[in-house]
Amino acid sequence: MTAQKPRTRIQEKNRALVLGAALEVFSAHGFRGATLDAIAKEAGLSKPNLLYYFASKEEIHVTLLAGLVDTWLDPLRELRDDGDPQQELLAYVRRKLQMSRDLPRESRLFAQEIVQGAPRIGDGLSTDLRSLVDEKAAVIQGWMEAGKLAPSDPHHLIFSIWSLTQHYADFDAQVRAVLGEDRDPLKEAEGFLETLFSRLLTP
Repeated sequence: MTAQKPRTRIQEKNRALVLGAALEVFSAHGFRGATLDAIAKEAGLSKPNLLYYFASKEEIHVTLLAGLVDTWLDPLRELRDDGDPQQELLAYVRRKLQMSRDLPRESRLFAQEIVQGAPRIGDGLSTDLRSLVDEKAAVIQGWMEAGKLAPSDPHHLIFSIWSLTQHYADFDAQVRAVLGEDRDPLKEAEGFLETLFSRLLTP
């Protein structure tokens, strides 16, 4: 089998350009609503040029999602079992909020894939995601059994952190419609969520 040649700097640059454009198009229109023509236009490339780097719309989508799953796991990986339990969980909340601020398009792309039943990343969710969540849930359960946190279901605690932080990216238009454009939802959310989870977690 012939080894694949390493990509040139121009090839890497154009692949990144296509992926950035695709992120914009997919996050706005979903997989079904996105077209190769729209992605090529957003990237400033011809459609044949785009197809030199990616064979199909699905290949672009899967490439984006594969990188995104790993990015999504990073904040939970940082939860340390030797840290102060409450501070570790509050730091996790802050990291997830920061992701909503920094990566709103990625969050919406991920949410769309999940709502559709995760047809392209289902295997990763049932292996990588599940094993990491189970690992961290066991840590949280140990903290609860040691009396360091108020008892609750660790898995559902993690789910609640996801829902209460990612909401600000996935439903940004709704949040801003209610609060108005002169307020910073994520800045306000940080204080609110720290208070909420502090009360929930304190033994």
